[in-house]
Amino acid sequence: MSGRFSDVLSRLRRARDVGMRGVAQRVAQRAYRQTGAAELSFQIAPDDLLTAVPDALPVPARRPAKGAPLVIGWIMSPPTVGSGGHTTLFRMIESLEKRGHTCIVYIYDMHGVDVEAITRVIRRGWAAVRAEVRDADEGLAGVDAAVASSWEMAHVLARRGTDPLRRLYFIQDYEPYFYAHGAEYEFAKMTYRLPYRRIALGEMLDAMLREGSGVDSDVVPFGCDSSAYGPPPAGTRRSGIVFYCRPDTPRRGYFLARAALEEFHRMHPNEEIHVYGARPEGLDIPVTFHGRLSTDRLNELYGRTVTGLAMSFTNITLVAEEMLAAGNIPVVNDMELAHLVLPNPHVRWAEPTARSLAEQLSAAVSANDIDERAAAAAASVVGRSWQPTHDAVVRIIEEEVYGA
Repeated sequence: MSGRFSDVLSRLRRARDVGMRGVAQRVAQRAYRQTGAAELSFQIAPDDLLTAVPDALPVPARRPAKGAPLVIGWIMSPPTVGSGGHTTLFRMIESLEKRGHTCIVYIYDMHGVDVEAITRVIRRGWAAVRAEVRDADEGLAGVDAAVASSWEMAHVLARRGTDPLRRLYFIQDYEPYFYAHGAEYEFAKMTYRLPYRRIALGEMLDAMLREGSGVDSDVVPFGCDSSAYGPPPAGTRRSGIVFYCRPDTPRRGYFLARAALEEFHRMHPNEEIHVYGARPEGLDIPVTFHGRLSTDRLNELYGRTVTGLAMSFTNITLVAEEMLAAGNIPVVNDMELAHLVLPNPHVRWAEPTARSLAEQLSAAVSANDIDERAAAAAASVVGRSWQPTHDAVVRIIEEEVYGA
């Protein structure tokens, strides 16, 4: 048998073993490497990256009169309806607009910005926001202050915001942890030393910034919209578990969650596993997939399930308190600093191993007093809202522009 013929047979056997899906994945992986498609995940143009941390950036020589309406720019990536990070940003924008200030949303996308299309997305997803939408490539002239919303936008703010203005940085995650320790990690980390006023969402993130970069920040509290999430109608029978699925977002710990769900299924083969968000990949157990859900439908799903995974490794996830509000017991990957943000006695903390996560899910569905635990969990977050966060962000921005 010739070597070439033997190679062909070997490839055919491998194709048979992995199946059509496996073959398609391998073809896609080879194309991904050969075409350099990995560059598409790097969401900033090389010319917009800072080469050093500047000691200072130009600020106005005079401050506006205290109480005068301000113009505040927010620099962000293109939003998609349902994005938790963008929802938090637009909550802050709405609070500033209610205060009488004008907000401008500057969209940065290295592949080009369709302002009209993005405006339609914002009006559909966040109807109360009145902010004008502009292309960040056109510059940031005419604003009293500008707020960066991610590490990429922090670089863009320094590059594009060259006029005298006040600069702030609204930080929702410790973004170096989005990456392996390489170039992206360092590009993200250097932004915390830029001469911006930093606003950290929650004490966990504030502590991570101090430990990782030695910087102080203004801390604003995590919120929970308990008016949108709440317990189900009396008599609702709870069963099964729920999981927010984001395979393409490493900080959500998908592969760890997948292993935990498979372990849980072996323990409780009759418990239904509900998955929402993105479609799960490589999960070889039966699940009920719901896709993307509106707030109402998500609350209903939380309200008829017992427990669920609320995973994040760069800050606590909003999902945890939303589940609690509906009486669902969140199982959260245990990080020491996370307890600063979520000191709720009804959370089940688990060592970040598949077995530990599965055991906590198992304990929740096996409890003799599921309804009582659900009611107590929901009661623990009654009255929680984003208003304290709104008030703090407005105060910090006004203070930065008007002066203390």
